[in-house]
Amino acid sequence: MENLALIDSFSEFKDDKLIDRVTLMAILEDVFRNALKKKYGSDDNFDIIINPDKGDMEIWRNRVVVADGEVEDPNQEISLSEARKIEKDFEVGEDVSEEVKLIQLGRRAILALRQNLISKIHEHDNTNLYKQFKDIIGDIYTAEVHHVRPKAVILVDDEGNEIVLPKENQIPSDFFRKGDNVRGIIENVELKGNKPQIIMSRTSEKFLEKLFEQEIPEVADGLITVKKVVRIPGEKAKVAVDSYDDRIDPVGACVGMKGSRIHGIVRELGNENIDVINYTTNTQLYISRALSPAKVSSIKIDENTHRADVFLKLEEVSKAIGRGGHNIKLAGLLTGYELDVIREGSPAEDEDVELTEFSDEIDEWIIAEFAKIGLDTARSVLNQDVNDLVRRTDLEEETILEVMRILKEEFES
Repeated sequence: MENLALIDSFSEFKDDKLIDRVTLMAILEDVFRNALKKKYGSDDNFDIIINPDKGDMEIWRNRVVVADGEVEDPNQEISLSEARKIEKDFEVGEDVSEEVKLIQLGRRAILALRQNLISKIHEHDNTNLYKQFKDIIGDIYTAEVHHVRPKAVILVDDEGNEIVLPKENQIPSDFFRKGDNVRGIIENVELKGNKPQIIMSRTSEKFLEKLFEQEIPEVADGLITVKKVVRIPGEKAKVAVDSYDDRIDPVGACVGMKGSRIHGIVRELGNENIDVINYTTNTQLYISRALSPAKVSSIKIDENTHRADVFLKLEEVSKAIGRGGHNIKLAGLLTGYELDVIREGSPAEDEDVELTEFSDEIDEWIIAEFAKIGLDTARSVLNQDVNDLVRRTDLEEETILEVMRILKEEFES
């Protein structure tokens, strides 16, 4: 196989991998030098000339002419008689340059050259791919669903790069079909052997923060700062925002007229409920805002333990806790305080309390069992016979007695 033919066979890699010509030639030279080292022991005295315009190459070996019988290193030296077969007027001490044809390396060496080239090009691609995605960790990226697996969705971008969206990084309501475009952030790039694995996430707080940057011009321009984001993916999120310009209402700018600006973000996150609040260094005010939509009566803060007792009227308790306890949990994560709800006052004899207001003490599924038979307030449960409740619900007697104890304490306190 001639040099030109071998170069032609390599062109497919350049076309497939979109490697620039200079890089391809550098890889070619490196591969050929390795082959020369194996064949001759050293490549120091070889010149490799690659012509990228013509797509061909030449290999020249340089040796010093020595007297017949005095050759010690056949790779570095050539006898006078051998040199004169190349040019008749060579003399001892002169330099001889002789072209080396690939066929002289042997058939096995040529096959090894090709394999080595493939390996080097893949290594180059993987290194570039790793650097490329390492630089955009934390940025939003869009790719197309290639196929859906039980534990992950495999995506492919416009350049054919494979991206993995693990199940745990998907919003619970996410449902993907082949061909769908998916947005998320590049969470990490991991090396699996020599091949980089690109990991995407849609559950990261960073994804929501970047969506704010992408969808809200004032955030993108730096006029509004996203101070902190906390999420229960697909359920609820709280975002604290601030502005150094007193003329800008950061919450209003983020939400938009009738929620127009934030609507796209909510839709992207599977209708995740997003509370946007004004950030402040006033801890009491910050906690009060974080518990929105509940109206807080007062707050008692213990800085040593980072706990806060939050006093609320009875009708505000369920709002502060939220469905499944999400609101109070996120408020605690946002502010960095462990929040304890304290109910103010006690209901009069003729007053009643919704069972949902006890969701911090009674499991939601138990409250749901009572609701199935039309019991949705504390007094409606207390007025029932225990045995009758056991018969009408799927609850154990022990569970019902415990619920009644909690409800009675509310009215007795």
